Parts: sequence; structure tokens; C-alpha cells
Amino acid sequence: MKLIFEESKCGRKSFNLPESDVSLKNFPVELSRSDVDLPEISELDLVRHFVNLSRLNFSVDTQFYPLGSCTMKYNPKILEKASSTPEFSNLHPYLSILPECIDRCNGALEIISDFQDMLCEITGMDCATVNPMAGAHGELTGIMIISSYHKSKNSKRTKVIVPDSSHGTNPASASMVGYEVVTIPSNSEGEMDVNELKKHLDTDVAAVMMTCPNTLGLFEKNIKQISDMAHSVGALMYYDGANLNAIMGKVRPGDLGFDVIHVNVHKTFGTPHGGGGPGAGPVGVKKFLEDFLPIPRVKRDNGSLVVISSSDKSIGHVSSFFGNFAVVLRAYLYIKLLGHDGIKYSAEMAVLNANYVMNKLKKYLKLPYDRSCMHECVFSLSEMAKVGASALDFAKYLIDMDFHPPTIYFPLIVKEAFMIEPTETESKETLDKFVDTIIDAVKLTEQNAEVFKEFPKTTIISRPDETKAARDLVVKYEKVVG
Repeated sequence: MKLIFEESKCGRKSFNLPESDVSLKNFPVELSRSDVDLPEISELDLVRHFVNLSRLNFSVDTQFYPLGSCTMKYNPKILEKASSTPEFSNLHPYLSILPECIDRCNGALEIISDFQDMLCEITGMDCATVNPMAGAHGELTGIMIISSYHKSKNSKRTKVIVPDSSHGTNPASASMVGYEVVTIPSNSEGEMDVNELKKHLDTDVAAVMMTCPNTLGLFEKNIKQISDMAHSVGALMYYDGANLNAIMGKVRPGDLGFDVIHVNVHKTFGTPHGGGGPGAGPVGVKKFLEDFLPIPRVKRDNGSLVVISSSDKSIGHVSSFFGNFAVVLRAYLYIKLLGHDGIKYSAEMAVLNANYVMNKLKKYLKLPYDRSCMHECVFSLSEMAKVGASALDFAKYLIDMDFHPPTIYFPLIVKEAFMIEPTETESKETLDKFVDTIIDAVKLTEQNAEVFKEFPKTTIISRPDETKAARDLVVKYEKVVG
């Protein structure tokens, strides 16, 4: 498909403006440009160009999007409409931090305060902040809180423990705060090996970071034992809330012994996340960590809203104002829309759908950890790769079959990993069609695996150099002269 610049024809235009009645004779020459080279195109061609461009887009609104670990589920459109009402979208962010103006945005502050309370109820924490702008930002904030807590106790701890199935951002966040990262291998059940943990758990450990269910889609059955072990040496438990959608309304991380949590509210509660944003990563903590939360903070004190702009123990500012308010607002509306029973039902359906897909496909694909899964399941396509069709080839094939590919090659501990997260919003018919397509791919592999190298055939670009495409982005148009 051509760029709009390439469709430009000299003299064509899609607008008519009245003749200017403002004299330009005193317009500064240095501010005038003649080299912009804007496209010249008719209104009809302009409309067709962008409509056709939009048809190339892949989204939850058009196709099944089983992207494991990213929870690409359908989100009600009423959330978009409600969150974009002028009463919210026109708020100036400075109103929330200038004492003389706070009364003019009490509604927004009420929502932030109520949302923090709802998040604490769902997660089992005592206090929360909405300031972090994304999940990884929430992780960094949580580890900074843990670091400040230990320093306040004059405890010089140097290590953070993570399982080998952790999200890559976990060790990155710990390292950025200055900790040495210790990785614990998974056992044959796909869970953190408790015996290996015992070898590394001592008074140098600041925190144990875990996701539960983990990135294999498996619930860590020993999580309470692990929490007790960590606390016995003074370490804190950090919960990566990326997979909270699998247990929300059913189990509270705070009740399992976690002290700090971040929640990827964008994907869990109502904002599509594909493409990298927008996001928000509110952080919740137990009461003894409240003073270390970032500022500014909104909290209710004797029934009145209070904005805390300074605190001796706080880790300080981690973002401007109160984070990504629009995403938090959608999450607030999502929880209100579903209610307690709806949140619980949502988690149940996410788990049911994942187990349905897993059990349908495990006759055809290798399942490294054959046990009930939570919201996602991870297969290994290593056997397919041996005959010439890798996980990447399967992913490319699915694009031509109108499915977004699942996550591949993650978690790293599964060879040729193929992670499917069907989410709670898909119908049985959609799941059956997806399963049948995978089975067709397996049979095709047995017949002639070489054909997989030709997929996808329906996209503008078939097989880019994946590394070059990621590291050598070309995101601007440059006209070829000559």
C-alpha cells in the first residue's frame, strides 16, 4: 500500500479556505517554510486512503487476539465514552495539586480515592497509589518502596529473588534499584523450587518477586510457604499483578502474604493494551509501608479528601500529578460495571476458556506441564520445529487465518514456547475455530512443513528481518529524488 505522500498529485486538494483577510507582509521570514512538501490529494482519495489503511489494522474489535501474558480482551465501549466526557477530559492537571484549586476537581479526586479503596479490597492491601504510569513503572515504584523501607531499618540488603519464569521486567526493576538478582529455577511442576529457594534465602534478601499464577499460567501451590520463608528472614514479598485477572474476586495476594503489589489495570480492567499503551500500574502496600508511597497522594482523612504533597519517608515523585488518570478512570468504571460478582465471574471464565483450549490442543501439541492451568496455557512446539515448522512459523500461519498469533518464545524456560491466553470475553465458537485452525496447522506440518516458510501471504510485508525491524525503525517518510 502506498503512503499518502506517494499518492500526491500536484494541484489536487481536499479543502477550500476563504481568502485570508490578515496581512502577512510583516510575517517573520524565519518562521516561513516552503520545503514541507505536504501531500496534495482529493477528499475522496484521502478518505479511501485512510479507510483502506484502517482495514490493515489488527485488533480485538476485528479478530481473536490470544496474546498470552498481555490479556487482550474486549473492553466495553461505554468505558471509552464515559471516560472521555468533558467533565473529565477537560480537567487541567494542575487543579489537583494547587491547594486553592482542589475544590474544583473534587470529583476526580473522589474517583482516585474510591479506586484506590477498591484496589485494596480486590488485592488485600491496605493503601494504594495510582501514580505509576505502567506495569513496569509500578514494579520500579514497588521495589523503590521496599528499598526505602529496608534503609529506614538500617538493613543493608543486597539481593532480590525472582523465579526463572518471571517477567523480564522483574529482574530489570530490581537491578535498576541496585539489587543483585538471584534466579530460582522452576521444579517439575512449573513452580518455584522451594528447596532451591532455601539455599539462597538469607538476611541479604530484600524481597522475593513473584507472579501468581506465574507466566506458565500455573498457580504456585507453595506460595504461602514461600511467603512465610521470606518473612522469616525479614524479606518482603512483591506481587507482580500482571496476571491478577486469573484470581481477582477469588484470592487476594495480600492474604497470601504479599506486602507490595502493582496491578496492570489497563489490561485487567478495561483498556486495550496492544501496541504498548496507554497503561497504568497502581501500587498497593500493607499498612506498615504506607509512609513510603510516592507523592502526591490522595487519601480520605476523617471523611474528607486530603492531598498529601510532602512526606519525610516517601520515595518522592514517580510521575506527574496522579499518573494516567484516563486509564484509571476506565478501570474504575469497569469494576463498577461488573461489580463484585462480575469480577469473580470474569476470572472464572478466563480460567475456563484457557483450560478448554489447553485440553482440546494437548493431544496435538506438547504440553510441558500437564496440569490445570489458570488464565493461559503454554505449549512447546519443539517437536514441530524438528520437522521444519517453528513457533514463529505457526505464528505467521495464524495471521493468514485471521487470528493474532499467541505469544511465542516466552517464558524462556519452555523451548519453542507457544503461550495462549484466550481471555474471558471470547465465545466457545471462536475458541473452537481457533483450535481447529491449530489442528489444521499440525496436520499441515506432518504433510509438508516447508510450506510454513511462505506465511503470511496476506500482509503487506511477509517476513521482515525481525531483529532489524525492531532495532532499525523507519518511522518517517523521505521522498526519493531522481
